[in-house]
Amino acid sequence: MFAVLKTGGKQYKVASGDVLRVEKLDASAGETIQFNDILMVGNTVGAPLVEDAGVQAEVIDQIKGEKTVNFVKRRRKHSSARKKGHRQQLTLVRIGDILEKGAGKSGVKAAIGGAGVSYAAALGAPTSKKAAAAAERASQPKAAKKAAAPAPAAKEEKPAKAAPKKAKASADGDDLTKMSGVGPVIVSKLHALGVTTFAQIAAWTPEDVADMDEKLSFKGRIDRDDWLVQAAELAKG
Repeated sequence: MFAVLKTGGKQYKVASGDVLRVEKLDASAGETIQFNDILMVGNTVGAPLVEDAGVQAEVIDQIKGEKTVNFVKRRRKHSSARKKGHRQQLTLVRIGDILEKGAGKSGVKAAIGGAGVSYAAALGAPTSKKAAAAAERASQPKAAKKAAAPAPAAKEEKPAKAAPKKAKASADGDDLTKMSGVGPVIVSKLHALGVTTFAQIAAWTPEDVADMDEKLSFKGRIDRDDWLVQAAELAKG
């Protein structure tokens, strides 16, 4: 018998005895786990999952995939090059029993860490706050849900947004708009975060850059526009 399971956003066709590499799971070597996202078992096709089906497997080892290298070089006035390596963390498993029914009562630990569905929620122990809230809403009768639903609030008229004023350098700060790709709006956000000089930006560590990327929702823009290099040059005067 074969089954088609889903974990880590991927689908695998497996049979008992197969050895499989999947995205890292929260399990130790020698431990038995159970995949509960089963799309097909034998001739039974799920809609989208086969109810109460599961695939049990033994964890052989936690391994890493082949190394991949990402190299980026930018040709511009302030040229830069960056090289990063990555090895995907994987879990090596050996497929054991394939269950058409009774997976929810097997007592085997669910595969967590990939996209496997745990039966904990079905047993009354949601694995996350969102799952707990969803389970609580599902357990309420329809009348209670309507009573609990808050009345829609009247929409308030929002005042028209004023055009952003051009940011000026403070008495003890620099004119950050001299940096390529930095406008008045971004300068205002930087000032709100306490960043007013080129020297501050030039001294940022990789952790500072990641933090600022997140706070400003830049998604790597600081590295792409070479802020640190520009700030260092401008700080020299």
